[in-house]
Amino acid sequence: MIYFQLFWAFFKIGLFTFGGGYAMLPMLQKELVCRGWTDDDELMDYYAIGQVTPGIIAVNVSTFVGYKIKGLPGALCTLFGIVMPSILIISLLAAGLTYIWDLSVVQHAFKGIRLVIPALLLPIIVKMLKKSLVDMGAVLILALAFGANFVLGLSPVWIVIGAGCLGVLFSRIKGKKA
Repeated sequence: MIYFQLFWAFFKIGLFTFGGGYAMLPMLQKELVCRGWTDDDELMDYYAIGQVTPGIIAVNVSTFVGYKIKGLPGALCTLFGIVMPSILIISLLAAGLTYIWDLSVVQHAFKGIRLVIPALLLPIIVKMLKKSLVDMGAVLILALAFGANFVLGLSPVWIVIGAGCLGVLFSRIKGKKA
């Protein structure tokens, strides 16, 4: 029964997530934290690891969660659950989208969907900031990452590596003071 629950939870997430990995965070929180399969902090850790490992964030996070809950069989259930809706939807869209793409109603629908993504992300971002900004070192890392991204246009890979290094450095400095 747990294998079906894992598959179905991630199938729903895959089915209703539009806009990529960031857009799935509210659904991940609702499906996984509410079921007691993980907590907020652990989910953020999975999400962070999913961002820095190769591949699609949704696939990475689903695999980590499935593996934590039921090992390799659980990871396979969550993996198939998260990718199955995409395979089905892309196949259907590829077959019919070329015929309807130029319809104004389709164009307007996609514009509406794109506008929803920031609205879904904002509450999660605020929640992540509240949990992550625990001291001045964290505020400095956030400011530097923001500047590196928006001002310098640095690659996210370097920003994540730099933030990780600064996190280790600040924790060691903090540890010496204690």
